[in-house]
Amino acid sequence: MKTVQFREAICEAMSEEMRRDESIYLMGEEVAEYNGAYKASKGMLDEFGEKRVIDTPIAELGFAGVAIGSAMNGNRPIVEYMTFNFSLVGIDQIINNAAKIRQMSGGQFNCPIVFRGPTASAGQLGATHSQAFENWFANTPGLKVIVPSNPYDAKGLLKAAIRDDDPVIFMESEQMYGDKMEIPEGEYIIPIGVADIKREGTDVTIVSFGKIIKEAYKAADELAKENISVEIIDLRTVRPMDHAAILASVKKTNRLVVLEEAWPFASVASEITYRIQDEAFDYLDAPIKRITTADTPAPYSPVLLEKWIPNHEDVIKAVKEVMYI
Repeated sequence: MKTVQFREAICEAMSEEMRRDESIYLMGEEVAEYNGAYKASKGMLDEFGEKRVIDTPIAELGFAGVAIGSAMNGNRPIVEYMTFNFSLVGIDQIINNAAKIRQMSGGQFNCPIVFRGPTASAGQLGATHSQAFENWFANTPGLKVIVPSNPYDAKGLLKAAIRDDDPVIFMESEQMYGDKMEIPEGEYIIPIGVADIKREGTDVTIVSFGKIIKEAYKAADELAKENISVEIIDLRTVRPMDHAAILASVKKTNRLVVLEEAWPFASVASEITYRIQDEAFDYLDAPIKRITTADTPAPYSPVLLEKWIPNHEDVIKAVKEVMYI
């Protein structure tokens, strides 16, 4: 085992795959000369050269389209967005071309491409740089959506995403790039669509994903002091979603809280809530609770931002509500 940062796990995954397959290349703003906006491609230009690690203009629609056309012609591009907020400039290419070309061409073209970069809030960056779009992309048939919460999962899932023959949205966090964790020395791959039980419990299930799951861990530690046993499921993949893992946990604990760093309306939590009430209604001993950001643009004020984003105290409150404490 070795200890790596999240950014190093991302870099290792891309580099290992690029050594294995010459059709894979990386493109995006500042990925080459600057070693990546968050240093997630450090050293890759030196190893692979300017034809495979490509700095682009600030033109997300343009380079998304170039990458998709390239994928349709046998390459396997990795597109880095400096933040997924900027992907909105190129979202027409992602939604109308990458996600649909296999079906619209009758299977003549596939689109093996990864769009990756940070999602959600990263402190006081303002409303237009603090948005979570997992549910937007997950709403689109033809796209897979991955949101890892730690370096181990990030490396294994990114390697799986690069090898996948369909377009994958791979969402990270600016506030996790420095997170450290032990990972294996050798190669490993984590299959897409498989959730992970991060903590076993018997009293209540918490489902989450991405960096906000850290608040669930803090809450579980506090609740354990009151003899409340929390089971935490990390989705890891939002689409395809591992409904079976959630269902099995709810059948055991009979209570469900969903923690998500996104707006409440039409959220991932809403989809989970629907599926569980449809398939496990008789197992529920309490209504499902969801915890999301406030239904407003992210505030810049640190005082307001603290109230806007969920924290472990919100999780503790929701758990006690479903347990009628």
